[in-house]
Amino acid sequence: MPFNELLARHRAVVQDSVTIVSKVQADDLGRPTPCAEWTLGDLLAHMTVQHRGFAAAARGRGSDLATWQVQPFDRVADYADAAEDVLTAFAEPGVPDRVFELPEFQPVSRFPAAMAIGFHLIDYVVHGWDVARSLGLDYQLPPDVAATALRIALAVPDGDGRLEPGAAFAPALAAGEDADPLHRILTALGRSPEWPRS
Repeated sequence: MPFNELLARHRAVVQDSVTIVSKVQADDLGRPTPCAEWTLGDLLAHMTVQHRGFAAAARGRGSDLATWQVQPFDRVADYADAAEDVLTAFAEPGVPDRVFELPEFQPVSRFPAAMAIGFHLIDYVVHGWDVARSLGLDYQLPPDVAATALRIALAVPDGDGRLEPGAAFAPALAAGEDADPLHRILTALGRSPEWPRS
């Protein structure tokens, strides 16, 4: 896929997450989420710092572990600022040719720009859905974004590594080939589309 198309689809996902997060009120932060161990406040703190970390990685500073340190979530505006920071960083000249240092990924922590941006894109598809579900809101993907996200989701390795503490995704769940793309994305990455009823 051309790099500018990847960036456009990534931007759509991140901007959609900003719209969803803008609906969060202070008394929502204790809500449960599809991320079993995290409240909505915990999830938003994670999402905010990941934007900052990936922005730093795009600028050649991803190895600075302080950038990745999660801080308690306080203001919706902080999330929007972090989202704008990562979008700006990914669009800077020279980014397509850079290698991103992502220290949370092991044993390999250095990735080509397009692969790293794909990681970020799929994370925010899933976490955008997580936040929407936590708030009881609908979540949809434009067809072109859904197609790109599905390709990325299906390429994420499954197996015992997903059972380890801190794994990004739970083991894949079964989904029919005729399921819609969002359903297939979620189940491929260990989310039940029926949450919280399942």
